Amino acid sequence: MAAGPTTAEKSGASTSKGSSRGPSRTGTRNPKFRVPGTRVLLIAFGVLALVVGGFWALYGSTWFRVEDVKTSGAGVLTTREIETVAAVPMGAPLVSVDTEAIEARLRQKLPRIETVTVERSWPHGIGLKVTERKPVLLIEKGGKFIEVDATGVRFATVDTAPRGVPRLVLDTASSPSLRRFPADRLLREAVRVRGELPAEIARDTRVVRVTSYDSVTLELTGGRTVLWGSGEHGPVKARVLTALLKATPKAGHFDVSAPTAPASSGS
Repeated sequence: MAAGPTTAEKSGASTSKGSSRGPSRTGTRNPKFRVPGTRVLLIAFGVLALVVGGFWALYGSTWFRVEDVKTSGAGVLTTREIETVAAVPMGAPLVSVDTEAIEARLRQKLPRIETVTVERSWPHGIGLKVTERKPVLLIEKGGKFIEVDATGVRFATVDTAPRGVPRLVLDTASSPSLRRFPADRLLREAVRVRGELPAEIARDTRVVRVTSYDSVTLELTGGRTVLWGSGEHGPVKARVLTALLKATPKAGHFDVSAPTAPASSGS
């Protein structure tokens, strides 16, 4: 009886049968590689077209060009002054206008401007919104008047004193405290005092006189004077002064430098 095929023979036969099935497909195609479909290509081209078209519309077309400048908030300054300094590039693409540079230019060249906002107004406009500084004190010099705002900034010189704004007199030449409190500090103290006056007293104030840090005097209408003292405890002094003016309306001199012990005298 003939012996059957050995294990090696069976293995060889199996291999031979596998080979007869044709070449293996392994390695003939990269499963990670996919050729983009038509739909994907169309979407990509569509996005690219939108980007290119948007760029052209903003920068190359005439659709979004600067044609108009509008200014708001002007008071003492004229619209023409503001727009001349702003120098908005007319006809330029609206998107390319450097708004920050315009704001900086306006603040630098027109110190009367306290704040300014430059905004794009699509499709063709630029808006300039300004807030001007308001004088709270005046320093008379050479027949002209230097305007001082509520932060102590000297921002403009005018020929005519604005109505209702008191003059500041810094009479500190002989002040022993001048070394410790220079003129700029005393100016800020005067502004501080002026800012804490009630509206009715502020309207009657004609002069704020500073001789030292601890000696601020108000000169009111009707020849009345108020010794305010230092700028400390301003709100308390304001309330005490208001009460004194009501209690002794015919007095000519008021002292609130020590608000816990106020006094009035004269007529």
